[in-house]
Amino acid sequence: MRLYNKGLHSALSIETPNPFSPFFQGSQLTFPETTMAGRGKSLGAGAAKKATSRSSKAGLQFPVGRIARFLKAGKYAERVGAGAPVYLAAVLEYLAAEVLELAGNAARDNKKTRIVPRHIQLAVRNDEELSKLLGSVTIANGGVMPNIHNLLLPKKSSSSKAVQQLMMITEPIDSHEVQNENIGAVIGEIA
Repeated sequence: MRLYNKGLHSALSIETPNPFSPFFQGSQLTFPETTMAGRGKSLGAGAAKKATSRSSKAGLQFPVGRIARFLKAGKYAERVGAGAPVYLAAVLEYLAAEVLELAGNAARDNKKTRIVPRHIQLAVRNDEELSKLLGSVTIANGGVMPNIHNLLLPKKSSSSKAVQQLMMITEPIDSHEVQNENIGAVIGEIA
C-alpha cells in the first residue's frame, strides 16, 4: 500500500500483511457475531437500531421533521439549519400550550368542560401579550369582548338611594343630641 504526502509529493511505502498469502492459509480467521454500527458501536446479532424522531430527541410534541420540510419547501431561505426547525417547533408548542391553558381557565370559569372558540377569544383578549401578538387576528365564532359603557348602565334604584341618604344622615349625628321625633321626621322625608 502506498500513501502519498500531498505537501512533499513523496511516496511512503508501508508493508501490510496480505490475508491471501500462503502464510495466512493455515490459520482460521473468525469474525465476531455482532457487526459494527459505526463509530465503534456494536449492534446485537441482527438487531436493527430503532429510529427515534427529532421531536422525541428534543422532548417536544410538535413535529420537527414536518416543520423542517415546510421550511425547506417554503423557500424562506436557500438553506435551513439543523437547529431552526427544532427551535421553531419549541416556540409553536409553547404558544399553543399557553393559549390552551388560558382557554381552559376561561371554559372552567363559564362552567364548561369543552373549549370552544369563544373561550379562546376570551383567553387571548384578556392576556396583554397574546392580545398584542394576535391583535389583527379574527377568531371565527369568537364573539366580542363584553363591554358596557358606564353611561349606558341603569341608574341605581331609589330604595338603595334612600338607604344611602339615611346612612349619611345618621352617621354624623350624635344620639344624645337628636330626639326620637326628629329621626322619624327624617325617615319620613326620605321615603
